[in-house]
Amino acid sequence: MEGRDRCCNWLKNHESLCNVLFTLFLGQIISFTLATTSFAASYLATRGVDVPVTQSFFTYFGLASIYGSIMLFRRKKLLVPWYYYALLAFVDVQGNLLFIKAFKYTSVTSVTLFDCWAIVWVMILTWLFLGTRYTVWQYIGAAICVVGLCFALLSDATIGGGGGSRPLFGDFLVIVATLFYALSNVGEEFCVKQKDIVEVISMLGVFGMLVSMCQIILFERQDLEAIEWSADIILVFAGFAVGTCLFYSLVPLIFKVNWLYYVSFAIVVVGLVIYCKTENKPEPIDTHVDGHLSIQYEVLGEESLQSRDGSIRA
Repeated sequence: MEGRDRCCNWLKNHESLCNVLFTLFLGQIISFTLATTSFAASYLATRGVDVPVTQSFFTYFGLASIYGSIMLFRRKKLLVPWYYYALLAFVDVQGNLLFIKAFKYTSVTSVTLFDCWAIVWVMILTWLFLGTRYTVWQYIGAAICVVGLCFALLSDATIGGGGGSRPLFGDFLVIVATLFYALSNVGEEFCVKQKDIVEVISMLGVFGMLVSMCQIILFERQDLEAIEWSADIILVFAGFAVGTCLFYSLVPLIFKVNWLYYVSFAIVVVGLVIYCKTENKPEPIDTHVDGHLSIQYEVLGEESLQSRDGSIRA
């Protein structure tokens, strides 16, 4: 009993430190889920799988199955009208569609980098519609993000961004996707303030599944029939669904995170800019030492680029 009391007293006295550590831990988990889903979406794009709405469908199906079961067990009335959730789900599905589609045209690095643009949209929308006020440091963090993103966009415009058949178009898709994500996140934040996270996630899953089914029937039936299903593609689909379900479960917990959230994103942007400037730069080969080796290297490089472009356009 005495040891437990000491532990409780220590936690109370260091509550701010515990909140910071929890924020960092939560951020690492979310970063891992984002990395997992980005890899899965990129892998499917390189294999010629172009069914972004179908990928999202399994995510919403998982959310509806897990959290919807809890809602049925509780048998409580909705705190927010259902049509708000329907609109929220429609916006979220479009964001996922554009985000996944972007991997067909640009590199994983660019998609990950421009995904940070959601911070700017969220700050603008919460300031306009929720009356949220931010500190100077939060604005500075967001400004650093914008500067880094502008440099990345300039890089894609001048040298192609290091990957993808149409990098600028892919970047544009990501930016528009982040606007949809921001609208979805602000809507979720508004609904979460009604004190029931389970309701928000379950209804997002149910209506997201319904919207996805409609769009699959209208737009993706032929693409689904063209997929050559294999064990690795099925596993990647499953990994994408698990990663995104975990992401949706954790996102509502960070809506009231302190200023460290924005600083951490600014640091991520700086790191990604440095990575973009240094990736895929092989060491120069001395042609005077072995001219035949240099010519062979150039031919192989051209063949690899052609094969990669062919697989992306497939």
